[in-house]
Amino acid sequence: MSPLGLGCFGLSGTYGPADESESIRTIHRALDLGCNLLDTADEYGAGRNELLLGRALAGRRRQAFLGTKFGFAWDHNGKAIGLNGHPDYVRRACEASLGRLQTDVIDIYYLHRVDPKIPIEETVGAMAKLVGEGKVRYLGLSEATPDQIRRACRVHTVAALQSEYSLWTREPEEHLLPLCRELGIAFVAFSPLGRGFFSGKLNPHSISGEDFRTHLPRFQPENFDINSRLLPALLAIAERKTCSPAQLALAWVLAQGDKVFAIPGTKSAGHLEENLRALSLNLSDDEKRAVNETFRPGVFAGERYPKTSLFGPE
Repeated sequence: MSPLGLGCFGLSGTYGPADESESIRTIHRALDLGCNLLDTADEYGAGRNELLLGRALAGRRRQAFLGTKFGFAWDHNGKAIGLNGHPDYVRRACEASLGRLQTDVIDIYYLHRVDPKIPIEETVGAMAKLVGEGKVRYLGLSEATPDQIRRACRVHTVAALQSEYSLWTREPEEHLLPLCRELGIAFVAFSPLGRGFFSGKLNPHSISGEDFRTHLPRFQPENFDINSRLLPALLAIAERKTCSPAQLALAWVLAQGDKVFAIPGTKSAGHLEENLRALSLNLSDDEKRAVNETFRPGVFAGERYPKTSLFGPE
């Protein structure tokens, strides 16, 4: 698989309006360039994202390593209202995703968030049955704790852990990355560009009301202003490397280990091509040290999610 994949979260209008034809063109361009790791979830757009992937991959399914996620319960309007890791729901969610994706097998099936009401052994046990039936090839977890990961691994091999990881979300370095190295689990970093922050081009006042980021603490104007004061240091290093700040931020994530992948999202084929050029960047020890010291844990203002968010820990 390509170390850099394509996160499809934003292709269904999550970060403001999205154009379906451009989204499909972006997916096709990714496949053309060998960027074959495509990531979606049934929760993205209440199933619309998976439907989009299904249309985009018609005739090209074998070129993609396709991952999707389940674990959120929805109301009749398609709004996530809680978590559901019940074994009976695992099968229903998988069958629904297979139908929307227009495929007979999901390459990696993630538990999007662990349901605290259901022992993880029961949820993963039901997921393992899907592997045995050939409906799923590999199993993954998303935003799981070290204890949950170890317990899941006793039931079935966990191929990958997906967690937020970037220059402003470095918590995985403390426990998750070492555990993944110990257990041979691939680490898949979502939002490796800080939901676009490390492009250096965002203005919080231009983010529309339909944009998911308007609800995130780090994008509130007072926090964004504080966080933006750190960007000149990244821009300076990127200028010396003759690369964009986004490419530098992605190269830093990928430099954290041999089995570390990143799935930046974009709605533009041009931005996709820019991101993929990060694969040719090699950071020296001095450059990595400079980045680490500038963006050390705890220097950014704001939590990851609002306190009432279903997406998990702040």
